[in-house]
Amino acid sequence: MSYTTHPLASNRNDDTIGTRVWIDEYAFLQSLYQSAENCSPKFRLPDLISACVSLVFNEPEPARHIFNYLHTEMILRDPDSLRRQEEMWMPQYRLLLDLQRSPANRHPHPQFKLDHFTTACITLVSRGQGTTLRIFEQARRNTAERGAQRCHTEPLTQ
Repeated sequence: MSYTTHPLASNRNDDTIGTRVWIDEYAFLQSLYQSAENCSPKFRLPDLISACVSLVFNEPEPARHIFNYLHTEMILRDPDSLRRQEEMWMPQYRLLLDLQRSPANRHPHPQFKLDHFTTACITLVSRGQGTTLRIFEQARRNTAERGAQRCHTEPLTQ
């Protein structure tokens, strides 16, 4: 009898990518995760982070809002602030990657990294009205969009 061994599966999925979140914004996400309103389904941090990114990008001029926050507030925060390693969904990562590669993030401007952009989106959304409901609604929309794409691109396996 022969056995095939496989490496332990990581928690990471090819549909997500790692990002870091500054500790204050992580605490905000944890409060959402633990909220009684987070049910049916219970959204995890990649869903909540990606919902925040989507909400910022659903607004007019997202780049202007994000860079304004980065240049006026984030830049004044302690650069040694603790960060948590988390994950986000690829569609929202691509939005932030485009921003990170934009001329506004090149010389002679300061160079911000993925964790800055991710954290900026969480902060900007957390300041709005009806934040909790908006984030959960956007997480549902993002999940439905991913589901619809999978139905069209992947065969169902049992």
